[in-house]
Amino acid sequence: MQAPDFLAKCVAPDQAVASVQALRARGPVVFTNGVFDVLHRGHATYLAQARSLGGSLLVALNSDASARRLGKGQDRPLNRLDDRAALIAALASVDLVTWFEEDTPLQLIESLRPDLLVKGGDYDMATLPETHAMARWGGKAVAMAFVSGYSTTALVQKIRQYTQ
Repeated sequence: MQAPDFLAKCVAPDQAVASVQALRARGPVVFTNGVFDVLHRGHATYLAQARSLGGSLLVALNSDASARRLGKGQDRPLNRLDDRAALIAALASVDLVTWFEEDTPLQLIESLRPDLLVKGGDYDMATLPETHAMARWGGKAVAMAFVSGYSTTALVQKIRQYTQ
């Protein structure tokens, strides 16, 4: 069986630089990142809104080890990196998916030099090192409002409530 076409959107971090250069032909490259453990409507809406801000959207996922260090629980992420990457890549709003092992995507952002960094509304953009990195090459960093009522943590808690 042949792999689905959308899996071609998933590239290793060392291959992402060349892929970003190709995306620039479509216009500004928008970068966002996260765990995206259990995909829900809030994620899909956020990613579509981020994509609308430029010519293409690159999503960088926390590796499994990086996600575990975020303190969301011993058993998180529930889905492995390759499964999370495949689901994100299947979205029409996403043009490229990669990942990072560190606690933050700062090194990846510095190597890719996207035009726009988008984060969720719970971040103080002025305090992020990623924001300062973006400014060094003329990029911008913005926070987008959360889609209220959606949270992977709340969803996991709800599921656990029914299984106990």
